[in-house]
Amino acid sequence: MTRIGATIVAVAAALAGNVFAEQKSSPVNGTDDLLWKKLEARVDEIAERFDGVMGVAIVDLMDDRAILKNADHVFPTASSIKIAILLELYRQEQQARGGTPGKAKLDDIYTFEAKNLVDGSQIMTGLTPGVTRLTNRDLAQFTVAVSDNAAANVLIDRVGMQNVNATLRNLGLTKTMLRRKMMDIAAARRGDENVSTPQEMMRLLEAIYQGKALDKELAKAFMKQLSTKKESYIPRQLPPDVSIANKPGDLDGVRTDSGIVFAKNRPFAISVMTTYDREERAAESAIAEIALEAFHYFEMRGKTTEYGRVLDQK
Repeated sequence: MTRIGATIVAVAAALAGNVFAEQKSSPVNGTDDLLWKKLEARVDEIAERFDGVMGVAIVDLMDDRAILKNADHVFPTASSIKIAILLELYRQEQQARGGTPGKAKLDDIYTFEAKNLVDGSQIMTGLTPGVTRLTNRDLAQFTVAVSDNAAANVLIDRVGMQNVNATLRNLGLTKTMLRRKMMDIAAARRGDENVSTPQEMMRLLEAIYQGKALDKELAKAFMKQLSTKKESYIPRQLPPDVSIANKPGDLDGVRTDSGIVFAKNRPFAISVMTTYDREERAAESAIAEIALEAFHYFEMRGKTTEYGRVLDQK
């Protein structure tokens, strides 16, 4: 064999060895990819058969892999926008702890005034004007647990609508906008709807989870408050012992829900938004169905090796 021929053989052998080594170092994820593709297919199927417009965004909080379906389409948020209001309250609490004056704090006191009542104020309606005193934390709890619109509006006044939107911009969320108070029908008719996209709602939750929006202590407190058990769509078909930090929303012809599902060892963020709903109950069921399909995937990935083997969970 000539020297040139020997050199070619050696190079070829080395390249073959590298390819083999590459294959050996990452032999799988073939099975995982197939499982992921099945989830994508199920999401597509549910979204396509839905009688209306649906957008979906799901992200694996362990590796940032995402499923996106109409995820950049702008939808009305309904009450899911309250996640952004709550975030601004916690962000200002963090600033106040750091010495910044004039910021809203969780323990600031509010004395109830009847003028703040609007439709959808299940708790606030029963309070005594001029007598009942609440903290901002209490108002946030009402906003999360029963989606009390008067409580949300008081918080908007206290943290500032412009500040909510500035925080969203600082997180790179350009399509998510708080443009009106709750139940301001005149503003909605002018086109000043509260809007977002499934992908931006998903990324908002991901940023909070990853500590990009709040420090560790306040992010944990935020998630705990958002995990309050409530009537919503993401948890509807999930096991009752799974923690879910979410906020649903509903308007005529609109159903949304965005949150983090803390599947064991494999948490994920999910946002499903619908509009032009021909049947709102069908929209609620479709959101729950997508959440269940996602949970099945992440639950399985949380208890298996990269080869798909389930190991002892004790």
